[in-house]
Amino acid sequence: MVVLLLAISAHEAAHAWMSYKFGDDTARLLGRITLNPVAHTDPIGTLLIPIAGFVIGHMSGPGVNIPLIGWGKPTPVNPLRWRNKDLANVMVSIAGILANLTIASFALITLKVLMRAGIFSGTTQLSGLSEPLWMLLTQMLLLNVSLAVFNLLPIPPLDGSKVLWTLLPESMKPALEALERFGFLILLVVMQMGILDVIFRPVVRVIVFLLYL
Repeated sequence: MVVLLLAISAHEAAHAWMSYKFGDDTARLLGRITLNPVAHTDPIGTLLIPIAGFVIGHMSGPGVNIPLIGWGKPTPVNPLRWRNKDLANVMVSIAGILANLTIASFALITLKVLMRAGIFSGTTQLSGLSEPLWMLLTQMLLLNVSLAVFNLLPIPPLDGSKVLWTLLPESMKPALEALERFGFLILLVVMQMGILDVIFRPVVRVIVFLLYL
């Protein structure tokens, strides 16, 4: 949860910062360009969904442990103040994803450097301070990549739906607007049906491959 709070805070702060760079200071004036999790915590997306995902994952039996996922309190933006609105919408939407991938890249590089230096010789041989450090960095890598992939899903209120809005022709946008009313329910169904499991299993395999490459 500590790593998840950092990941979500960086994600939402990146949205606020990118919106400010395109001319909208709404989020900046509300103090959202910060890593302080208090400014970004959403009762449902930051607390309920991750806890529900943890419970469902443990009830589903043995297998790959699906990482906690969630989202923060929506970052307020005013699209009317953006310069180049279509580009701004895409960049502001993916800013959080890029922030998570940046943190994940830092964690991956740090892990590989420490493994090459002999600090980590394998998960079964960790001791002392190396064990919590290993846990911190691996969770930082796994959770941030997972959060980035999760937010790419084109389901409101996730970032993928906002990018999709820009790419869709005008005739199809009303359908996406109608979908927004059921976004939360769709996410619960996706979690319950194990669809996230199908999505995250190959992601975990890719992460493990890169880590031990």
